[in-house]
Amino acid sequence: MAAGRADGMSGTMNRTMNVTVSGKTVSGKTVSSRAWSSRASSVALAVATVLTTALTIWLVLGLYDQHDRAQRRQDILAAARQSALNFTSLDYRHYDRDSANVLQGATGDFKKQFAAQTEQLTKLVAANESVSEGQILDAGIVRSDEHSARVLVVADSTVTNTAAPKGEARTYRLQLDLVHRNGRWLTSDVEFVG
Repeated sequence: MAAGRADGMSGTMNRTMNVTVSGKTVSGKTVSSRAWSSRASSVALAVATVLTTALTIWLVLGLYDQHDRAQRRQDILAAARQSALNFTSLDYRHYDRDSANVLQGATGDFKKQFAAQTEQLTKLVAANESVSEGQILDAGIVRSDEHSARVLVVADSTVTNTAAPKGEARTYRLQLDLVHRNGRWLTSDVEFVG
C-alpha cells in the first residue's frame, strides 16, 4: 500500500506537473510570443516612422538648401551681368538715364566714385558724342556666400565717337565685387582685369 500510495501520489504529482508545465509551456509561450510579436511590430513601425520622417526632413532641407544656393547663384550672375551691361552701354544723347542705371545697381565706394565723376563724364561723353553698346559674352562666379560675391564678366562693346564714327570694337574683362543689401545684389567695386 505504501508503494501504491507512492505510485498514486507520484501519478498525481506527474499529472499536476504535466498540466502545470504543459499549461505554462504551451499557454505561456503562445501568449508571450504573441505579445512580444505585437510589441516588436509596434516598436519596429514606430522606429520606421521616425526614420522615414527624419530622412524626409533631411532630404527636404537638403533640397531647400540646394535650391537656395542655385537661386543665389542665378541672382548674383543676373546682377553682375546687368551691372556690367549698364557700365558698358552709355549714350551721350541720354547719358543722365544711362549713368542713373549704373548708380541704381551700385553701392559703397564704387557708387561714390561713379557719382563723383558723373558730371565730368557727362561733358566728356557729350563732347565726343560717344555711344557704347555693350554685350555680355560670359560671366562666372569666383566666390560667393550669402552676403558677398566676386564675379568675372567678359563683355564686348561697339564704341562710336567723333574719333571713330564707324565704330570700334572693344572687349572688357571686368571683375565685379557685389554685396547683398536690402534684398538686392549691388556692385561695390569694378576693376578692369586682363
